[in-house]
Amino acid sequence: MKIISWNLLHREGAAVADVARLIEQQRPDALLMQEVTTAFEGLPRLVGGFYAQTPLPGRRHGLAIWTRAPTAKPASVFPLPSGALVHRICQILDLGSFSVANVHLSQGQLLNRRQLRAVVSHLPLHAAVLGDYNLVGPHMVPGFRDVGPRHPTHRMSDLVPLRLDRCLIRGLVCLKADVLERGTSDHRPIMVELATPGESAGHPVKRRFLQRLKNEVAVWQTRGEQPSPQALPRQNPRRFRAP
Repeated sequence: MKIISWNLLHREGAAVADVARLIEQQRPDALLMQEVTTAFEGLPRLVGGFYAQTPLPGRRHGLAIWTRAPTAKPASVFPLPSGALVHRICQILDLGSFSVANVHLSQGQLLNRRQLRAVVSHLPLHAAVLGDYNLVGPHMVPGFRDVGPRHPTHRMSDLVPLRLDRCLIRGLVCLKADVLERGTSDHRPIMVELATPGESAGHPVKRRFLQRLKNEVAVWQTRGEQPSPQALPRQNPRRFRAP
């Protein structure tokens, strides 16, 4: 399943036409958005699909999820531990084989980690958390892997590159991760392709890796030797390098 997350920059950032263009170009199954205003309620009229928006308490902008296909249940909304100025929420949507959470966390580095732990407490075994984490450094959430692209997604004051937009997964496989063009927002969208372990078995990338692994083992077996783990190929060994 192809999922994109994008902080739109609510005052002067991406417009509805920009989001529609992204959907038409990338063809995602789901698009998670942060800093969304009521101006985006007409998005389904441009690209079809299904749309759910929830404003942050007391704010003109909030979170929204667009999906290409209908879902069995509407998105759930949960409040998160709040800061002094902004009350945060998360959206959680059941996509069938797994659930996805849409977040825009606070900038305080202790608070946003508390909020993240609150988010994952509402998630099933197979789940992903995407959005603007406002997080610097490791996420420190046991059981989840950070599989988002390892490239900066935002420049603080147009100077300091930061990887604020992330994707954590549990019980899933990430088949692809990338950052997309920034457009008129101050954040670059991130794109991931996720699947459950069973769904990912037929993916071309994984098939090629498994075939390579089988070939390597066959070579060692013809020599009458037992391969060590270090001698076998690894899948995308550089994908999860430190940020």
